[in-house]
Amino acid sequence: MEIQYASVWEKNADAIPNEIALICGDNEVSWKDFDDRAAKLAALLDDSGLGDNSKVGLYLHNSNEYLEAQYAVFKIKGVPINVNYRYKEEELVYLLDNSDSEALFYQGCYAEQVRAIKDKLSKVKVFIQVDDGSSEAPDFSLDYESSIQNNSPMERIDRSGDNIYMLYTGGTTGMPKGVMYQHQGHLSSMLKTAGAWGLIPIQEEVVDIEALAEVVKENAESNNLPVSIPACPLMHGTGMWLGAMIPLLAGGCVVTIPQLGFDPDLLFRETERRKANNLVIVGDAFAKPMLDALDKASNEGTPYNLESVNNIISSGVMWSSEVKDGLLKHNDMVLVDAMGSTEGGMGSSVASRDAPAPTAKFVLNPGVIVITDEGEHVEAGSGKMGKIGTSGLVPLGYFKDEKKSAETFKEFEGVRYSFPGDYATVEADGTITLLGRGSNCINTAGEKVYPEEVEEAVKRHPNVFDCLVVGLQDDRFGQRVVALASFQDDNQIEEQDLIAFTREHLAGYKLPKQVLFVPEVMRAPNGKANYKWAKETAEKELG
Repeated sequence: MEIQYASVWEKNADAIPNEIALICGDNEVSWKDFDDRAAKLAALLDDSGLGDNSKVGLYLHNSNEYLEAQYAVFKIKGVPINVNYRYKEEELVYLLDNSDSEALFYQGCYAEQVRAIKDKLSKVKVFIQVDDGSSEAPDFSLDYESSIQNNSPMERIDRSGDNIYMLYTGGTTGMPKGVMYQHQGHLSSMLKTAGAWGLIPIQEEVVDIEALAEVVKENAESNNLPVSIPACPLMHGTGMWLGAMIPLLAGGCVVTIPQLGFDPDLLFRETERRKANNLVIVGDAFAKPMLDALDKASNEGTPYNLESVNNIISSGVMWSSEVKDGLLKHNDMVLVDAMGSTEGGMGSSVASRDAPAPTAKFVLNPGVIVITDEGEHVEAGSGKMGKIGTSGLVPLGYFKDEKKSAETFKEFEGVRYSFPGDYATVEADGTITLLGRGSNCINTAGEKVYPEEVEEAVKRHPNVFDCLVVGLQDDRFGQRVVALASFQDDNQIEEQDLIAFTREHLAGYKLPKQVLFVPEVMRAPNGKANYKWAKETAEKELG
């Protein structure tokens, strides 16, 4: 049998039925019940006319239900569609229509929003509401728990590793795009990633699901199954892939926190309570509040017990070395900083107490290249910048977007690569320094400036909590560099003093010409930069 997520998880359920697979609050779900509940939801979807390659929207918060519904979709060989719960009506209609979604699982608190758009969703055959205490399911919708109680489990079926898996990514600009993979390639990549980082005790060479289930059973017998808390949303790749899919492949347990908005104290209380060994975050947007909470608890004489934590894994946003060092003072663990995007993994930086790691410096994954815009390899130590190409897990393409697919996924020297748009320099030792996404590049007086590099320099000031950088139109320079910064607690700093501080870390042409201080730097729920907000705010305030 070829490997497909549902097929692997079914084998895990058979191998370790009584082990806990999902925890949300006080609600624990065993592997046996995880499989049974997903099978009953799969029967509902099947009875509603869904099947091979049917798309199903998951408009849900982090929860057991999110993972059960996704499993159910995989069981029918369907394609779960991650829905950003911050989307408004127009964005929701676009996403669900663009993805050809035929069913929608949604959080009860969004019932009125779903009611407002349901008539515009002509392809959706069934709506299923997860009761969160906010409202009863409307007459056009089925209740999630009742649907499980009223259905018998769908019989297991053979599936193919060629089945499609898709993740919608919005990036920092433009409309969301569905990035398509085949299960076999995606699942194998998750296992290899886990093995390379030492996240889960699975042998990298294990690829057939029978052998994989045996390893899982052995690990359960030796009490060596992972317990993971994705602190970031499951609706994004970092939370789902690293925080949920990898631990579940290993027969582990995924602990979710349903409350919206990141609460580091709640994260650490759940970490203590569930003895989690794997925390998944998105860069400084999560790590800085975590460090503040740890420092505060320690200073008050009530430190959190993090002895169970072996790893904190981050991807998607800059994770500064100073914050890493601060976290390591509280617990001896491994910090994995993964550089990549939905379109492909590029490299990683691993830090520990014995081996700290500098900010934005990564070891390239095998099969990753850096190419100049003229199509030449960037030589190590040359100082030249180039765009990063990955050849490991290359997506099939973007759903319904052949033009963008051709631009992003293309051959170079006979090998197919993904070029998501990230730029970097290659150091003399072969490591790379990430500069940022080319689409956000600022052209000032003929020089290229990457916002992430400037943001990191600004955030090094102890009084700055967060920062985003954008380019505004300028009569003299074409564009000028503008920073939007928020303060750390009640601390403040004068604009010119902050600009002078960044001069210690940046070339003169990269310095912010202006700094706009804001109460809060707006980011997406996964911690990624909201450059649209930053640009609009800067234009409104500074012109």
